[in-house]
Amino acid sequence: MSGGGLLVAGTTSDAGKSVVTAGICRWLVRQGVKVAPFKAQNMSLNSFVTREGAEIGRAQAMQAQACRVEPTALMNPVLLKPGGDQSSQVVLMGKPVGELSARGYHGGRQQQLLGTVLDCLAELRGTYDAVICEGAGSPAEINLRRTDIVNMGVARNARLPVLVVGDIDRGGVFASFFGTVALLSPEDQELVAGFLVNKFRGDVGLLEPGLDMLHGLTGRRTYGVLPFQHGLGIDEEDGLRVSLRGTVRESNTAPPVGEDVLRVAVCAIPLMSNFTDVDALAAEPGIVVRFVDRPEELSDADLVVVPGTRGTVRALEWLRERGLADALVRRAFEQRPVLGICGGFQILGEHIEDEVESRRGHVEGLGVLPVRVRFSREKTLTRPVGEALGEPVEGYEIHHGVAEIAGGEAFISDGEGHSLDGCRVGQTWGTHWHGSLESDGFRRAFLREVAAAAGRRFVPSPDTSFAALREEQLDRLGDLIEQHADTDALWRLIESGAPQGLPFIPPGAPA
Repeated sequence: MSGGGLLVAGTTSDAGKSVVTAGICRWLVRQGVKVAPFKAQNMSLNSFVTREGAEIGRAQAMQAQACRVEPTALMNPVLLKPGGDQSSQVVLMGKPVGELSARGYHGGRQQQLLGTVLDCLAELRGTYDAVICEGAGSPAEINLRRTDIVNMGVARNARLPVLVVGDIDRGGVFASFFGTVALLSPEDQELVAGFLVNKFRGDVGLLEPGLDMLHGLTGRRTYGVLPFQHGLGIDEEDGLRVSLRGTVRESNTAPPVGEDVLRVAVCAIPLMSNFTDVDALAAEPGIVVRFVDRPEELSDADLVVVPGTRGTVRALEWLRERGLADALVRRAFEQRPVLGICGGFQILGEHIEDEVESRRGHVEGLGVLPVRVRFSREKTLTRPVGEALGEPVEGYEIHHGVAEIAGGEAFISDGEGHSLDGCRVGQTWGTHWHGSLESDGFRRAFLREVAAAAGRRFVPSPDTSFAALREEQLDRLGDLIEQHADTDALWRLIESGAPQGLPFIPPGAPA
């Protein structure tokens, strides 16, 4: 017998689907329910590597943590990683299977994946008491409905009730709720159980007349009104919001341990991937993280981070066009700290041979690290562990570039002096490992080196635990659902499906 299920859809992208899904998952697991997340198809440059070496969206890895289970490829069978405005790498069951244009994907390939998606969902529902699914964009994207495998397409095939989330902070939420339902076919509308208001500010009593009218117009109830809270956008799919930075800045965080703050500038390169790498820096009291795109913004930075990217050569060209490349080279020459992560590490090297990603062949790098990179068609997907600066460190690798290191000091070793990854020259560091800064001891040791080189009297907090901060944040999401949603009604949805006899709202989907 299949476990219960729910699809969390949204009136728009960024309505709060990922956060609400995680909150429902954390609420359920605290009730003793064995629960798993699921997103059939994700488009994101923020990805994660599971223990079996599969690449999935970071949002689903975060939701798995909310469920207190290990993430697997079943939870995100299709991941699209944009490589430009017109094409994406298609990752199926955690492994890349090729590049497709948007027209090619929606023109036939997407529908071919529906069987895989439904098999994964069925396997999860056979294993867990409940599976909380996340949609993508809006279910009322009528131009894409025929080939949809992530919103009503999966809901119809798996008979999942649908909860539509709307961001009231943007305005127009009542029109968005009504219009979303009214643009669906009668068969799709049967599964839309109701609504959840997200990011409400003020007195809920002032909202209730509108919710009552919405119920009268659609025959569907509102399952909760979640208040606006800062710092809840953890592991976003894309964008420049940094989750824990928001939490640290906007909550009662402890003051800096030392006399100085530490300023970190992150180069906002094109197709930036896994910008969540700097969350662990932003979680430290006394560290200010900002994204920059002009060379003058590097001048007062104590540390500059060149993050990962899905377009290494394109990002390198962008740095040169903006004058940031020259500023980075000057910093390296002046022994001012620079950290390159994954694609950023490759950019700092001497040259790149790329016949895979950009197909540009030989491209000169910035030349501040003795590294030569050759792009392989095979993607490296691993969860390595090692030692750096005398501290244990772990991370995950997602890259096509293979680095040949011809000098400098080893950055990460195996504990016996054998280099595992990356290198260091002076105060310029590079590594392919995402997530390494989440290792608390290593992060503190690295920040002590940065502070010394920058001449700052900054002292890392001795007791900041990134894992504990992440757990606290997930608990806050669970609290939101428990305190501001009708959890009894939500459980009935998950267990029994959408209510029978929900009215059809014209005009419905166009023929």
